[in-house]
Amino acid sequence: MTIEPDDLTRQPVRDLISEHLADMYATSPAESVHALSHADLREAGVSFWTSWSEGVLLGCAALKELSPIEGEIKTMRTRPEARGRGVAAHMLAFLIEESRRRGYRRISLETGSQDFFAPARRLYARHGFVSCPPFADYRPDPTSVFMTLRLTTAPAGR
Repeated sequence: MTIEPDDLTRQPVRDLISEHLADMYATSPAESVHALSHADLREAGVSFWTSWSEGVLLGCAALKELSPIEGEIKTMRTRPEARGRGVAAHMLAFLIEESRRRGYRRISLETGSQDFFAPARRLYARHGFVSCPPFADYRPDPTSVFMTLRLTTAPAGR
């Protein structure tokens, strides 16, 4: 499994983002959807990566810089046929290390409170993320769960 920077020009990647957005609007009220569009993922301050195996797209994730010391995880998505293979955990570990490399002291995220998002919340909790109040421009929302991870310069145990 490899992770590489992506410019969203390949059709399988565009399709995955479209699928992600469709699911977000199908599971959350429109005013509570905070997913980034194709154009938003190309904005300055947003880095986007895809995960591949033998030329097959497995998933994607983005990291948005909130400040020089804080980032936000966006657009974590694994293709349905690749789920259960550790793709999301691999992408999340990559994002955590990239955040450390950038010197971030904290990375945060917003995900849904609905059952659809339970696997994501469990994944983040397994990697040390804890619940937190809304951050950046977010407001309290019963359909949102906010999580954060304080970072050190190296992972625990090193």
